[in-house]
Formats: sequence, C-alpha cells, structure tokens
Amino acid sequence: MAFVKNLFDKNFIEYASYVIRDRAIPDLEDGLKPVQRRIMHTLFEVDDGYFQKVSFVVGRTMKYHPHGDASIYGALVNLANKEIFIEKQGNFGNKFTGDGPSAGRYIECRIHPLAKDFLVTNPKITHYVPNYDGRDTEPEVYRAKIPLTLIMGAEGIAVGMSTKILPYNLKEVLDAEIKCLKGEKFKIYPDAATGGLIDVSNYNDGNGKIVTRAKFDTSDDKKIVITELPVDTNAKDLLQSIDNAYRAGKIKISSVDNFTTDHCCIEIKLPRGVYTKDVIDSLYAYTDCEKTIACQMLVIKDNMPVAMTATQIIEFYSQKLTGIIKDELEFERGTLMDKLHIRTLERIFIEERIYKAIETKKTQEDVVKAVYKGFEPFKAELVREISDEDVEHLLQIPIRRISLYDINKNREEVAAINARLKEIAKLLKNLVGCAIDYLGSMLEKFKKLSPQMLHRKTTVTSFSAVDVKSVAKSDQSLRYDEKGYLGINVSGGQEIKKVSPYDRILVMRKTGMYSVCDVPQKMFVDRGMWFCEIAEKEIINKVLFTVIFRDPKTKYCFIKRTRIPSWILNRDYFIAPDGMEVLHVDTREKFTFTLHYEKKPRVKVLEESFKAQNFEEKGLKTLGIRLCTKEVESVKVDGTQMELFK
Repeated sequence: MAFVKNLFDKNFIEYASYVIRDRAIPDLEDGLKPVQRRIMHTLFEVDDGYFQKVSFVVGRTMKYHPHGDASIYGALVNLANKEIFIEKQGNFGNKFTGDGPSAGRYIECRIHPLAKDFLVTNPKITHYVPNYDGRDTEPEVYRAKIPLTLIMGAEGIAVGMSTKILPYNLKEVLDAEIKCLKGEKFKIYPDAATGGLIDVSNYNDGNGKIVTRAKFDTSDDKKIVITELPVDTNAKDLLQSIDNAYRAGKIKISSVDNFTTDHCCIEIKLPRGVYTKDVIDSLYAYTDCEKTIACQMLVIKDNMPVAMTATQIIEFYSQKLTGIIKDELEFERGTLMDKLHIRTLERIFIEERIYKAIETKKTQEDVVKAVYKGFEPFKAELVREISDEDVEHLLQIPIRRISLYDINKNREEVAAINARLKEIAKLLKNLVGCAIDYLGSMLEKFKKLSPQMLHRKTTVTSFSAVDVKSVAKSDQSLRYDEKGYLGINVSGGQEIKKVSPYDRILVMRKTGMYSVCDVPQKMFVDRGMWFCEIAEKEIINKVLFTVIFRDPKTKYCFIKRTRIPSWILNRDYFIAPDGMEVLHVDTREKFTFTLHYEKKPRVKVLEESFKAQNFEEKGLKTLGIRLCTKEVESVKVDGTQMELFK
C-alpha cells in the first residue's frame, strides 16, 4: 500500500506540474501557452509569403504538439482572432455574434508581418530545445519585445490554480512601457474588442475584479438598443440570458431582434405601458448585460507560477527589451566583425598576390603554410588571428573572381561595416533610448498595418453593480398552514408576509430551534411556530427575544432576553440551553406573564406574575435567569403577541 500511495503521489505531482507549466498557464516571456508557441514556430517554418491552409498548419504543428489536432485547431483560431500574430483569410468565427469558424480545410492563414519584428526567432538569441520525439527542435520560449502577456490576455485552469488576464489596448501598453523606460508613472486598464463599459474600482492592477456592462442606446423610450457587448460576452450568449430572464418573468419585453454583424446591434422593444427606465436595472440584474469578472494575473516566470500585477509585467518587459536589444546588437557586431575579417583577408590575399605563392606548391600542407607565411607581414591589419577555416575560404576563391576583383568596392564595403560598428557602439551605450525608439517604430508600423488595434474600444467609467435584491419585487406570498408547512407554494393557510425569491428568512419553531434559509417553496417547520421574519441583520438585530423555558428534571422555570446577532445559512440553533423545554417566546419589549405552580402540600401560593421588562438583556449564549424555586406547571402570558403562528 505504501508503494501504491507513493506512486500516486509522484504521478499526481508530475501531472499537476505538467498541466500548470505546459498547458494551462502562459509564460511571462512571450505570453504564449506551449500549443500557441508551437503554432507560431510552425508558421515561421512554412512562411513563404503566401497563405497556407489551416489544416496544413495544424498537421505540421502535430510533430511538435502531442495532444491532437483538435486542440491545435482551436488554439490557432483563437490566436488568429487576436489579430496580432496571424493574418487570416476566410471565416474564423465572429467574436460579436458567437458564431464558430469554418473547418480547417476551408480557411487559410500566414504569419503576421509584424510578428517577425517582436518575436525573436534567431537560434543564436532564442534557446531551442528538442521536441517531444527528439526529431526536431522548437523554441523553449520566444523572447518577445512587447508585453504580449497583457496585449493578448489569457485564461486557463490548471491543478489548484487558474489564470484570468483580460486583454489590454496595444497602444496604451506600448505607451506605458515607454513611460516606464523614461521613469514616468503610468496606469493601464483592460480593453476588449467587443467594447462595453467597465468599472475598475476593485481591479487591483489585475488581481481583483471588474464590473462590465453592455452599452445601451436609450434615445427611444420604447426601445433599448445594445450597441456594445460586455467583456467576455457575445451576442448569442447575451440573447440567451435575456430569453431566460423573460421566461422567468424577471423582465418585461415585447420582442428582441438581433442585427449583430461586425458590431453589436440588438434591439429590445418594450410592451405597452413599459418604458426604458423601468427595464434597464432589470437587464443589468437578471441578464448578462452586467457581469462581474474576477481576474488573476498568474503566469509562468522562471519555470514557476507567479501572480503579478499589470505594472510589474510592464516593468519586466521594459527591462527585458533592453536586454534583447543588447543581445541583438552584440550578435550583429559579431557578424560584422566576421565579415570585416573576411573582407580584409580577401583584400590582402588578392591585392598582395599571396595566391601567387601557392602556385608552385605540391602538397596541401605546403599550400596552407604558404598562405600563413604570406599574411605574416600584414598581421597588424587583421581583425583577428587567421585560422584554418579562413585559409580554406581563401583557397576556394575562384580565379575568375580574383581577376575581376574590385578593390574600390571592397573598400566601400569595409567602410560601411566600420560605420555600422561605430553606430552599434553608440547604441550599446544608450540601450534605453534604443528601446524607446523601437517601441515608437512599432506603434508606427501597427498604425499602418492594423490601425484598428490602436483605438480603445472599452470605456472605463464608474458605476455600482446592480444588486438583484434591490431590483427584485417582494410580490410572492409566504404562507403557513395548519399542517405545519411554510413556503410560497403553500396553498391556503395564513399569509405571513410578501417576499422576493432572493430573500432569506429566519424561522423559530415551537421547540426553540431556529435557522435561516432561502425562501422555501414548501417546507415542513412543525405545527406551532414562534417567529418568522426576513433574515436581514438590520431587521433581526432590532428584535428582542424573550424566552421562557423550563428544566424538565427540576421543573424550575427560567427567563432569557437576548438578540440574534449572526447566523450561518441552513444551520440549526437553539435559543434556549440544550435539553430545556421552551414554554413561550415573545418579541415584545414589555409584557406580563404568570407562572402557575404545581399543587403540593404546604404550597400556599400557586401562581406568581412577572414583568418581562424587569429582566436584563443578556448574550445569546447565556443560560438564562431562574425565576423561582418552585415547580412550574404552565405559563400564561397577558396580552397578545405572535400567537397567530401557534
């Protein structure tokens, strides 16, 4: 058994780690999940400038992603609809209407031109690892130059944790990164393609919640037009929620027409005698026209799940961008130095006629020695020491190229290389300036290719979520019959009060047991009920309960005056101590009651009256105050109280 338990523990930990790191949670470096990264790698591989069938791309991606074509296809469509990584052709679904995409064999895609700019694919800079079967290599993680984690957004459920990152506006994110690089303060908020309104007062920089609403056009008192959708909502789901609310009698509408295409347009017509002001709050309360979305920016950072804020992510990308630019400049400098070295070798080899010295040599070894010897007088002109690879390159220069060698062209090329090397040296001293210039250039490129991505679509405003209770009408009768049933579906009996479906009630039975529950349809509470009221603290806290109870062993009688300050839903409590017999419960501040004692020899006084107001109010857990040392037979209460329940 111990072996099996250890095996299960080990396998579960491995499974949980895999789901967290390799499936559900995006990596902070590039904002991509593994399947998305593998799709991008495949698109870079097959990129020839033309559109490719999505089914072809999915098939090619399967050699990197071992989880089947369905997950790849869904991820590719989702990635294409972000409109930043992939250019699409055909029906990729509609984020406004909620319609799905066409089959992969009918739609096409290719890499977005700008994806080549902000994702570093150079194997010398980006680390590549073997794929799952070891036949190919794939990027462990791309080095992204812009904060894709925020621009894309993400949602995923792993083992014991989840992430929910709302998408942000591209221009605002890049502007915030520029401000961060300059040391200025910045603040950013989510922006969804479907528009809508959001309240970010509890957003907590990405780890709180937002309240989002549809945008209404209420210029006509008899018609409501939904022009923008709430965040994370499409027209199909919104219409379904409106239909459900109408069928449940929560809202009064005449008809609903959906004209949504590439923007939202849903017309809600109202019946006679109903106007827009009467319906708007109900739409917010009972439909998806208003939603509360909880957010958590959980990402993989340094191979570990970490919760971050939007500000921290911007700061991370700002530091990372300068590091990427530095690596790219140093790589370019190394490439130029190699090129300069080769051009210098070629010039000396041809201009100083070193190739002539090898014409008489008989063996390969003598030829190589002759080349090394020929360069000895010119060591000072070389960029670095000459190597065997350099000699091999020189020996492979064809005679035709030697005879047509243009010394002026070589000098111009060398001058251009030296000029670029000086420019790189200056850039390396001002990496922050380079990063700011790069972000500015990316904004200009997006402005030319995808200007719609730079415009904010979601309006940030301030409003309070509509409480369903405040909108719900208390128009249902809570009834109690002689059989002991309580509820809104009880026929006959006595009407206690009007309630709404969202109310909770506190019920106290004749045994002294009380509980709080949702308004019941039909619930047996026993014959005889002391108290029934809507369970709101501001109501219940005003009620002073006076309980008269008897010890069944000694038959001594006690009184307890208390209030009920708190409770847990659907949990039973006793207002009298355990084992006591409740004789009476009253909610009046002042009343008189009489104790009738058992007849016994030498007992002359058989009854005694008390005033309840003469006894002090105590805590709910107190045991009560003993009224007398005689055995009590019954209690009679003067006046009337809520005897109607008995």
